Amino acid sequence: MRNFQRCFVFALLIFGFTATSFAQQIQLSQNRPGGIYKTGEQVIFTANLEGAETDSITVKVRKNYSNEIIEIHRKNTGGELIVFSEMFTQPSTVIVKVEAGETYAELGAIVEPGIFAPGTKRAEDFDQFWANETEELYALPMQVKKESAATEEGYACWDVELNCTGPKPARGYFAKPENAKEKSLPIVLYVHAAGVKGSWCLSRADEALKYAKMGKGALAFDLNAHGMLNGKPQEYYDKLEEGELKGYWAQGVESRDAYYFKGMYLRLMRTLDFLTSQPEWDGKRILVIGESQGGGQALAAAGLDHRVSAVVATVPAMSDMISHFENAISGWPNPASFDADQQAVLETVPYFDTAHLLKGSKATIVAEIGLIDITCPSYAIYAAINQAEGPKIVYAVPYRGHHLDQHQFQSEWEKNVYQPKMRFIKDYLK
Repeated sequence: MRNFQRCFVFALLIFGFTATSFAQQIQLSQNRPGGIYKTGEQVIFTANLEGAETDSITVKVRKNYSNEIIEIHRKNTGGELIVFSEMFTQPSTVIVKVEAGETYAELGAIVEPGIFAPGTKRAEDFDQFWANETEELYALPMQVKKESAATEEGYACWDVELNCTGPKPARGYFAKPENAKEKSLPIVLYVHAAGVKGSWCLSRADEALKYAKMGKGALAFDLNAHGMLNGKPQEYYDKLEEGELKGYWAQGVESRDAYYFKGMYLRLMRTLDFLTSQPEWDGKRILVIGESQGGGQALAAAGLDHRVSAVVATVPAMSDMISHFENAISGWPNPASFDADQQAVLETVPYFDTAHLLKGSKATIVAEIGLIDITCPSYAIYAAINQAEGPKIVYAVPYRGHHLDQHQFQSEWEKNVYQPKMRFIKDYLK
């Protein structure tokens, strides 16, 4: 364990905030503002209830993302009240929520994040499985279909379809500066969060153009996760979500050859193959950006294609999808909760888990992790990124769930998390 800690490259950013959660009359804080603790340290959460008008409060504690929540009712005596205090001897997580009437405050903490490891074993034939898939993909002569999608002065953008060995082609929007010199541009691949028909799931020409304009220009691709047609009426996407792609994250989960994420990852690889074939690529920089499912795809890309040089992954999914914690939430899509043969699930899922895919990756990883995120648990993301060998810039956010639901932190999050991530992207693309 000491050797592991010594080799671990980890840039942890501690912000200036006091990790105090304000929800009307409740203030919740912890003794380590960043929410990061070592084993043997006391983890203390304190609630300030001076303004609370209720006679009692409810304290809800979730340890290690357990499906069982400890609920404690306390008398409101006013002033400050220690609502949780415990010392952990093993890597652990805790989420504390204090409710007073209709108001609440919630914060999370994590103990020894750099030690978390995958909950499943890496299959002996893991590398061979993906080597075979890659060989088959690259052996397929690339066929590119594209139509002009948008024009802006100095830039071109196309709706692109790429054939693939998966069940569907890769589709998205590709944009680049016109008249760029050979070997002069980085690559930006933007990937999407879970879902089918929502605006956040659909590729857009303006998104590709946005990244194509950054720095001195970039080869930018906005890839939809499902190989869907782009720019169709809403009814097309509604029908897919209600039919063919309903519950896609569980499709084929009992077989590594049939699991849905295999096709998704192959489309990622095909798109990278297309982008790296462009004469303008500088041969060095490939940046993949995504949130939630998109964050998981970004990490997977870094594991599957070691040419990927940097990743910006916000609350990434598909990480440690089967936890070593019992009766606990695992990384989305949490396949232990599926109505399926769990032994078959256990044999299938590790091949697609970023906690195994990232082994050997030297990409720079910029990760945002919500310490109260119960969709993509904090420990699961750490278990994944801990396997990578490159530099890491980690924004561990005590007040963030999968979304920033505690809106009182919006300006603080923008200043201390969002803006630094955007600066990294812009600086990387200079």
